[in-house]
Amino acid sequence: MKFRQCFMLFLAPLLVVQVSVFSQEEKKEKFGWDKNLVSNLGFSQTQFDNWQQGGENNWNWQLDILGNFVNNQPKTKWENVFKTSYGRSKIGDDESKKSADQIRIESTLNYKAQLHVNPYIRVTGETQYTSGFDFSTDPKLEISKFMNPGYFTESAGIGYEPVKEFRTRVGASLKQTVTTDDTLALRYTDDPEKDGIQKIRSEIGVEWLNDFKKELNENTVLKSKLEFFSNLAALNEVDVRWDNHLSTKVTKYIAFTFTFELLYDRDIDRKRQLKEVLSIGLTYSFL
Repeated sequence: MKFRQCFMLFLAPLLVVQVSVFSQEEKKEKFGWDKNLVSNLGFSQTQFDNWQQGGENNWNWQLDILGNFVNNQPKTKWENVFKTSYGRSKIGDDESKKSADQIRIESTLNYKAQLHVNPYIRVTGETQYTSGFDFSTDPKLEISKFMNPGYFTESAGIGYEPVKEFRTRVGASLKQTVTTDDTLALRYTDDPEKDGIQKIRSEIGVEWLNDFKKELNENTVLKSKLEFFSNLAALNEVDVRWDNHLSTKVTKYIAFTFTFELLYDRDIDRKRQLKEVLSIGLTYSFL
C-alpha cells in the first residue's frame, strides 16, 4: 500500500471521531492538579511434557506504566505525560527477546488566550532501556540501545480545544535525533555528504498534533494521538506517529488493554512500522 493510501486509511477514523465529539456538551472546568499513575502487568506461561499435539514451552511478560499530571489554572494548563513499557518473551530453547521497550516523556504548557484557542509550548523526549537486535543475521546485529537513537522535539504554536475530549494543535517545531555510538550513528544520524560522523541530526519544520480521549463507560477509556512532522522538504517525507490505547477494567485489579502504534520516518525506514499488543493482566493505580 502506498504511503498516501495508508495515510488516508488511518486518518479517516480520526476525522469521524472529531465530528462526533464536536456535538457533545462541555463539562464544568476544574482547577488544580489532576494526577494519575497506573501500572499494568501481563504474564503468560506454557509448559509441555509428552504433549502429543506438539508445541514449545514459552513465556512472556510486559510491564506498562502510564502517568498523567495536569495542573489546570484559569489562565494556564500544564500537562505532563510519562509512558514506559518493557517486556520480554521466550520460545523453546531460543534466548529471551524483548517484546516492548519504550521511555517517553511529554510536557506541554498552554496559555488560555481566549475560548478554546490556546498558544502552547511543548517538549518531548523518547528512547529505550536496553539493546535491540536483528536476529536474522548470524551473529545477531545490535540495531539500537539506550539513547541510540534518542528523539527530542521542542515546539510552539496554537491549539484548538472545542471540547474536553478532543484538541488539535499546529506549530513550528525543532526535532533532534541523537546517538552516542559511532556504528549506530551511521544508521540514524550521520550525513554521508559531510565529513566525520554526525551524532545529532536536527530538523526545523511544522508539527500537527491531534489528541482524543474518551471514557466510553465507567471502566473503559480510549486514547488516540496522531502526530505529523514535516521539514517541508517533500510531502512524502512527513513523519507520522499514531498511538492508540484502549483499556478496560474487568475488576479492580484486572484489566484488558489493546494498543496499536503506527510509525513512519523516511530517514530511518522507507516502510511504515506497525505494532499491536493485546493483553489481560494486573493493574494498579498509585494516584
